[in-house]
Amino acid sequence: MEIIIKRLNQYYGRKKVLHDIDLEIETGMYGLLGRNGAGKSTLMKTLVTLLPVKEGAVRMAGISIEKRKEIRGIVGYLPQEFSLYGNMTVYEAMDYLAVLAEMKQGERKQRILDLLEQVNLLPYQKTKVKAMSGGMKRRLGIAQALLNDPKILIVDEPTAGLDPEERLRFRNLLSEISEDKIVLLSTHIAGDIEAVAERLAIMDEGRIVFSGDVSQLLLRAEGNIYEVDLPRTELTTVKKQVNIISLHPDGASTRVRFIGRVGTLIMENPLVRQVPPTLEDAYLYCLDERAGGNR
Repeated sequence: MEIIIKRLNQYYGRKKVLHDIDLEIETGMYGLLGRNGAGKSTLMKTLVTLLPVKEGAVRMAGISIEKRKEIRGIVGYLPQEFSLYGNMTVYEAMDYLAVLAEMKQGERKQRILDLLEQVNLLPYQKTKVKAMSGGMKRRLGIAQALLNDPKILIVDEPTAGLDPEERLRFRNLLSEISEDKIVLLSTHIAGDIEAVAERLAIMDEGRIVFSGDVSQLLLRAEGNIYEVDLPRTELTTVKKQVNIISLHPDGASTRVRFIGRVGTLIMENPLVRQVPPTLEDAYLYCLDERAGGNR
């Protein structure tokens, strides 16, 4: 089972927003990483047939994207902005969506209860949607996306705004689901992908700038990530020299993690040390490479 995308271009009016997208995605968890505005949501909406394909070809589980009804029968979708009628209970909302999905009355109840149990919402089936936390609403969103037992699950920025505990619970849920489905996870948070996916693509300005294994991306950044402890008074100067990844105050000094550049003054500091890259480091290094390393 695969998603195969070939030379996909997408437009908003005359403006080209996706440029020659080529991807092959197999069963399991696949991450789509990119900053806000990179084109991730446009790609997601195209894959779930909310936007017609303008140029290129897409096949999902062997079905052409042109067959919209068949595609919608095998795809579940959790959009970035997910909402339901607040006065409905969890069970009522699921039942309402099941009716819209033309599920038979005899199979709806058990299917809904099974899904609520899977997403740990069974004890809250009589809770009104408006009384749920953000994390609970996202889990309800996953439950509704799984109503038709899709082969492919597409989730767009699912952990934005969640606290660390809910984010961990949500990532674990997606990992379980991906054992026998394609789960395409779109996010700007590198940690979400690092925890659950072995393969990913990076988007920037509507283009795929990397696709492959997480290990390949990490290897690409190897030898280019550094740390140094500096007085806070020197931070302004360093920011002009290199791409800073993170700053961590430590007493009177600040630990600076950055992408090293040969020839910059900071690299002459004897306290500078090379460190192994994280996925976030490697992601930012990839974007830095694309930008030509310009500060």
